[in-house]
Amino acid sequence: MTCIAGVVAKGRVCLGGDSAGAAGVQLVLRRDEKVFRTGPFVMGFTSSYRMGQVLRYAFSPPAPPTQDGALMRYMATAFVDTLREALKTAGWARVESGQELGGVFLVGVHARLFRVEGDFHVGEPRDAFDAVGSGADLARGALFATHAMAPNARVRLALRAAERGNTDVRGPFRLVST
Repeated sequence: MTCIAGVVAKGRVCLGGDSAGAAGVQLVLRRDEKVFRTGPFVMGFTSSYRMGQVLRYAFSPPAPPTQDGALMRYMATAFVDTLREALKTAGWARVESGQELGGVFLVGVHARLFRVEGDFHVGEPRDAFDAVGSGADLARGALFATHAMAPNARVRLALRAAERGNTDVRGPFRLVST
């Protein structure tokens, strides 16, 4: 289920997400958004609506640094450490084979886009775009091919491409930006 797409352009991050809640052959269009703003961050999640609720309502990351070169270190340490505690407190984090696991989501802050993976490692795409979820490949292809378009238009088109080619992605689409 899901497609979350993000673009970095003109000093901001634009994220968009679909509205599908899918499980097997069941599909429900949900009112609660998969993309949202919280403080200086924009976030878009896949994996679990519960994880998304924790990110949106119970996770309070420390303020991100403003000095050059410190943001990736912050994301990989202070941000993730606080996230892990919030997920544990909410009863959502799980342990498999001795490894703590979470879910997948995109984070935009200070004109940079990051992907947090299920093992809590943080990545930053070399390209100024990324996508996660079952429609991610279709969305990334659309983002690659539309580099000359405005950021919001690129994200919307990427989500439409994912909806067209993936049974678990459905509008309406919601966009947020830093």
